[in-house]
Amino acid sequence: MGKQEEIAERFKTSTVTVYNISRQFVEEGLQATLYHKKRETPPIQPLATGDIEARIIALACSEPPKGRTRWTLRLLEEKVIELQIVETISDNTIGRLLKKHRLSLI
Repeated sequence: MGKQEEIAERFKTSTVTVYNISRQFVEEGLQATLYHKKRETPPIQPLATGDIEARIIALACSEPPKGRTRWTLRLLEEKVIELQIVETISDNTIGRLLKKHRLSLI
């Protein structure tokens, strides 16, 4: 059994993790290996921010379409795109936005 396999077994992790940590230590040093650098920007820029979030929340709090008793995430998705608040957005994104602001469609 090689050193990396032995270390992986002792720490109950994979050899790939041991290899990656070893490589990072050699290339970047101890501090970089122990302390992850905080990401300056998110990996994907959020679709809904500020004014867009406010408009979606206002829509979710408004009266539902005629013939409906309440808004659904899919209905909100369709209406947001129809009103050209954003070009494209998913019902999941709208759900996360509402959850972030502690709002519910129920």
